[in-house]
Amino acid sequence: QVQLVESGGGLVQAGGSLRLSCAASGIFFRVNDVGWYRQANGKQRELVAAITSGGSTNYVDSVKGRFTISRDSAKNTVYLQMSSLKPEDTAVYYCNADVLTVQKVTRNYWGQGTQVTVSS
Repeated sequence: QVQLVESGGGLVQAGGSLRLSCAASGIFFRVNDVGWYRQANGKQRELVAAITSGGSTNYVDSVKGRFTISRDSAKNTVYLQMSSLKPEDTAVYYCNADVLTVQKVTRNYWGQGTQVTVSS
């Protein structure tokens, strides 16, 4: 079984920074595309940033220039560096990944989420 575990959330003042981590554990062949999503109270979950297995990235317009997604394939970990945080970035952040299993079947997994709160 594959698990995605997020960490790094917390409370930060506006203008501050946080780095989220998403670590994949279990038995699998490879982690492919990974996305960071967020869901604020009363709002739909939205894709914030994504990175392919080849390292290509994309971002929602509201975080461009402030957030950076990266990956360490050797550690099966994807990071989301968040800078110049704003109160509107407050949300639960979730990691989502396509994982190639040892049976060579691609399955999609979600992490449990980590809370990010930005105070004004």
